[in-house]
Amino acid sequence: MAETRHDYDLVVVGSGAAGLSAAVTAAHHGLSVVVVEKEPVLGGATAWSGGWMWAPLNPLAHNAGIREDADTVRTYLRHELGERYEPRKIDAFLAGAPSMVAFFHNETALQFADGNAIADIHGDIPGAGSGGRSVIAAPFDGRKLDRKTLKKLRKTMPETAFLGMPIQAGPDLMAFLTVTRSFKSFVHVAKRFSRHLFDLAIYGRTMQLVNGVSLTGRLAQSTDDLGVDTWVSSPARRLILDGKRVSGVVVDTPEGEVTLSARHGVVLAAGGFPWHVARRRALFPRTPTGEEHWPLPPPAACGDGLRLGEAAGGVVDTNLYSPVAWAPVSVVPYKDGHVGHFPHIIDRGKPGLIGVLRNGKRFVNEAHGYYDYVDAMIKAVPEGEEVCSWLICTHRFQRRYGLGITRPAPVPFKHWIKKGYLKTGRTLRELAEACGIDPAGLDATVTEYNRHAVQGEDPEFGRGSTLYNRKQGDPAHAPNPCVAPLDPGPFYAVKVVPGCFGTFAGLKTNEHAQVLDADGKPIAGLYAAGTDMASIMGGYYPAGGINLGPAMTFGYLAGLHAAGRQLSCHPFDAPSEPADHE
Repeated sequence: MAETRHDYDLVVVGSGAAGLSAAVTAAHHGLSVVVVEKEPVLGGATAWSGGWMWAPLNPLAHNAGIREDADTVRTYLRHELGERYEPRKIDAFLAGAPSMVAFFHNETALQFADGNAIADIHGDIPGAGSGGRSVIAAPFDGRKLDRKTLKKLRKTMPETAFLGMPIQAGPDLMAFLTVTRSFKSFVHVAKRFSRHLFDLAIYGRTMQLVNGVSLTGRLAQSTDDLGVDTWVSSPARRLILDGKRVSGVVVDTPEGEVTLSARHGVVLAAGGFPWHVARRRALFPRTPTGEEHWPLPPPAACGDGLRLGEAAGGVVDTNLYSPVAWAPVSVVPYKDGHVGHFPHIIDRGKPGLIGVLRNGKRFVNEAHGYYDYVDAMIKAVPEGEEVCSWLICTHRFQRRYGLGITRPAPVPFKHWIKKGYLKTGRTLRELAEACGIDPAGLDATVTEYNRHAVQGEDPEFGRGSTLYNRKQGDPAHAPNPCVAPLDPGPFYAVKVVPGCFGTFAGLKTNEHAQVLDADGKPIAGLYAAGTDMASIMGGYYPAGGINLGPAMTFGYLAGLHAAGRQLSCHPFDAPSEPADHE
């Protein structure tokens, strides 16, 4: 890389779903594209995510016979977003999402599996979907990737993998949860794990890619197929302006500073600001120093895109219900002194678990969405106290489902007690004392909860009352898949604190993903997508996948606009089965 200047049509800053979506779309339509990534690996926060995308009206649902109109989805979003509903951007999303899915499914290595059984989070709201609005990247064999690309691909988040092996929600996860109770599950897990051990020995990583790492792997293959250049360890330092038009980027590479001209523009998709302490302190509630928070994205997501956009005249939109996409996390201590963060997404909905505050009282329907759990926790904890709660269960629950980083049987878990991550007590009083919870309050809460739980009922918070709740529960448990008594002991607890999947506050954009200036006018040559773009959901969380779905869609729309194209895929022309691009 001896030259100090390279010419491209489009420069993309960031290699998560939004950036790679823009890059692949633009390259498919004839533009020369380079993706510059700050870290030595590709994938950003996407590779550490569950990989689900909220994409209403998508062709996979349509082909499965789920036919709904856009007005139904608009009704749901109007009720969810209230005064923060922006018609032009919502309409762009609802038109773009099905076309995005069709384009990638038909034209690239990115193949989708449907999420037709996944319901929207708030099923009691008018227009809520009972399924058909979600998609995920189909599992991917990493051996199909070029070796150089594979080496650059980020591995799965350690806390959500089993010895480095990602597990996909659905039948795959259910097999792992029932491995000691089902011969079929045992065979499935044995095959998966044997293949994983083989891959570790040969490749040094898992090659059975699922969830977010499958999404980034398939997008990475698509960039290779289309000749997109991907530079890692190359942070973008500043934008180049030609008058008021953005015409390039200065990048710091291992060989020195390089200027990249961008004839058609620059896309900012650097991952928002979850690790930018000063912005957190200014925008996050109950974060007086900016340190009282545990982000799940990689630490490199520290506001670079917002900084670049503001320097070019862009404006960060902070008029949101929440500036952050909350997630409940527990802090995981490791032997070498560093800590990890486990996202409590699945365990909260299982029967035989409750969440309580320091006073021992419940505060929310634990089977509701992860965002809702933290939002309720922040509101319920008195000012001046640490914002936290404890997830409490019995020994039977822990062995059946696991709790946080502790895995279900037959995986041993006692070492997590020694590390202090998992608290335990033979009685509720012992557990309360170990956690610093009011013993009388906890005893009263569990007594009242158990009185109704034996009948599968939860009159206080209505666990199991929505389709989303029940999907988070255990379908084999009756009469309510989300409710069972906490009895008998011993008992276990994990401390949960506010964390996030990313940020909602971002650069103001229009329906084409163009960054807007202080007067609301597009800045020529500058786009933002993903969490560098202010969330179209106004800081609310109406469904799982509302980060990645819009990220993929507005990355796609940015790529089209930069290439001078309109929506080019009919929403319903995707094949019933994934096309063979592998």
